[in-house]
Amino acid sequence: MPRMTAARAAVEILKREGVSNAFGVPGAAINPFYAALKASGGVNHTLARHVEGASHMAEGYTRAKAGNIGVCIGTSGPAGTDMITGLYSAIADSIPILCITGQAPTAVLHKEDFQAVDISSIAKPVTKAATTVLEAAQVPGVFQQAFHLMRTGRPGPVLIDLPIDVQLTEIEFDPELYEPIPVHKPAASRKQIERAVQMLNASERPVLVAGGGIINADASELLVEFAELTGVPVIPTLMGWGILPDDHELNAGMVGLQTSHRYGNANFLESDFVLGIGNRWANRHTGKLDVYTQGRTFVHVDIEPTQIGKIFAPDLGIASDAKAALELFVEVARELKAAGELKDRSAWAASTQERKATLQRKTHFDNVPLKPQRVYEEMNRAFGPETRYVTTIGLSQIAGAQMLHVYKPRHWINCGQAGPLGWTIPAALGVATADPEGTVVALSGDYDFQFMLEELAVGAQHRIPYVHVLVNNSYLGLIRQAQRNFDIDFQVNLEFENINSPELGVYGVDHVKVVEGLGCKAIRVTEPDQLLPAFEEAKKLAAEFRVPVVVEAILERVTNIAMSGTDIASVNEFEDLATDPSHAPTAIRPLTAS
Repeated sequence: MPRMTAARAAVEILKREGVSNAFGVPGAAINPFYAALKASGGVNHTLARHVEGASHMAEGYTRAKAGNIGVCIGTSGPAGTDMITGLYSAIADSIPILCITGQAPTAVLHKEDFQAVDISSIAKPVTKAATTVLEAAQVPGVFQQAFHLMRTGRPGPVLIDLPIDVQLTEIEFDPELYEPIPVHKPAASRKQIERAVQMLNASERPVLVAGGGIINADASELLVEFAELTGVPVIPTLMGWGILPDDHELNAGMVGLQTSHRYGNANFLESDFVLGIGNRWANRHTGKLDVYTQGRTFVHVDIEPTQIGKIFAPDLGIASDAKAALELFVEVARELKAAGELKDRSAWAASTQERKATLQRKTHFDNVPLKPQRVYEEMNRAFGPETRYVTTIGLSQIAGAQMLHVYKPRHWINCGQAGPLGWTIPAALGVATADPEGTVVALSGDYDFQFMLEELAVGAQHRIPYVHVLVNNSYLGLIRQAQRNFDIDFQVNLEFENINSPELGVYGVDHVKVVEGLGCKAIRVTEPDQLLPAFEEAKKLAAEFRVPVVVEAILERVTNIAMSGTDIASVNEFEDLATDPSHAPTAIRPLTAS
């Protein structure tokens, strides 16, 4: 049997599990693993500037393509604790990433050695498994189990902690004999699916709520086929946005308190039956449950059995992988359609599209400083259906979800439940690494952008091009808007007069100088007519120089974006609504009179 260090065995397993890219920061306690990474070859490594950034790069890499598993690597102590936010955001959104940390020698783990921390205990609540490996011979099995766990059932992250002496110990291991453990996913029965379709067929105004689990299962085409067979309108969740194109005749719009369409909420409120697949009834989607559930029958399909009934009790719950369930949904629907037993939903579907053409928000503003709505309008013009958008949280993300258009799965890459500021830049780098020839466009407010902007240097060093739209109002905009309920505007102002850039007025940080100092390109826009040319120039610069290109739009200081604090029937529309087609010229459907 061949002999090699446990670290080398771990690297060989990564390759045989399909890993081709990793993100990380080396350090003393993980150097044996890095030595094995170099000696083995076959795994490209991107050097991050912050270990949390590496974990978000791994997330972006996983989210960009079916089958990807992002890997992030760091040394002992603070490297592991820095990764916790990445692990939290990954488990919250069912994203498999593997975090590998170095650790102090096993003999001194109990002696408060330098940078020795019990990272496995810290990480356990935000992983599917977190293990400090104390015996070198266990390393192959722990890595094998890690990949099995990440892919089995509800996907999620795993952390493996490797003491330096364990990494250096030689073990017997033959990579040619290694085999991944088969993945297990629960599957619905034919009987369960038949009952769900019977319930759908008995309703008058059904909708399908399509969640991120469908994208995770690589089952978007099946969902579209089922919707088209039955004629049932589809409500994508924020994490499921892109499962079917925004301009599809059965796309009824998104629902929620914040990242929703006016027509989406209106369509949902008219429904009487809801089939949710791969979704978790997130509170910012449902709002108050009495409003959301009143007068409706619910069927919930989810890969995680304990997710069913967690938020409210459905009329029928089915524990199943989304793809396995949708294969049966399509099979049953085909049979019923051939037998002429499916209801005609054309009038109901048409009514959802009528609302889509009448209930719109205004985007065309000529104000200076810019209104954010105009930024998204021009983004719709500049960036086509192949664009992958990447964003996390804030008014920029909320308004972007209300006004941008997405046409394909994995083309809206959003940290959904956790929403950590700073996520966007490293995640976009991970997405662009996974899709180096694609069009990747990130969207940030100024505070999200400033959290981890040092990672732009990673894009410059490793030649990772993408376009980053930075909407700058020098405010914590979402928190300021939430503070209205407390009648305060406190500790959310970011403005100051920059003595080195007086032309900025009170907008403070000179992002153009910072971005250029990190080796990237930047364009500042202050007039609405400059937006589209700036976006076009940014695409050219990214292609020419192969680095991130930032387009900074200087916004009005205060904009309140449409949202509700309570329920989907009472969303506050702070700005003027569209009453003429010229008010929303890039809307999916041209505005018609209501």
